[in-house]
Amino acid sequence: MKDRLINRGWFVISVAVVWILTYFVSRGVLETADLSSTARIVVALIPAIPFAAFLWLWITNIGQLDEMERKIQMEALAFAFPMAILLLMVLGLLQLAIPLSPEDWSYRHVWSFLPLFYFAGLALAWRKYK
Repeated sequence: MKDRLINRGWFVISVAVVWILTYFVSRGVLETADLSSTARIVVALIPAIPFAAFLWLWITNIGQLDEMERKIQMEALAFAFPMAILLLMVLGLLQLAIPLSPEDWSYRHVWSFLPLFYFAGLALAWRKYK
């Protein structure tokens, strides 16, 4: 059983790598290629496919974890979700107060904070329970 979970874990990591690679390839194509609007939309949506697969595998794997590991995952998400709300709220209000550079604070930059919040929450939960 544990070997199956380890193999599945590596598969989840592989799908996550494919998702990240397709994101950066799509972003590069969108920044450099001269495409029609329809083609640009298709290219922009391509990373959603491996991300959906990653998300499905990740959620499925959480069901395979023991009670303590599920609690750690829950606490990581309980930390990350309000942090994401805080980030978006503050950025929204700052955008009303001052002009924020789209080269630094657009959606294509801000989303990367969300996994960081999750991993920070995961580190805090691991520290608490290990």
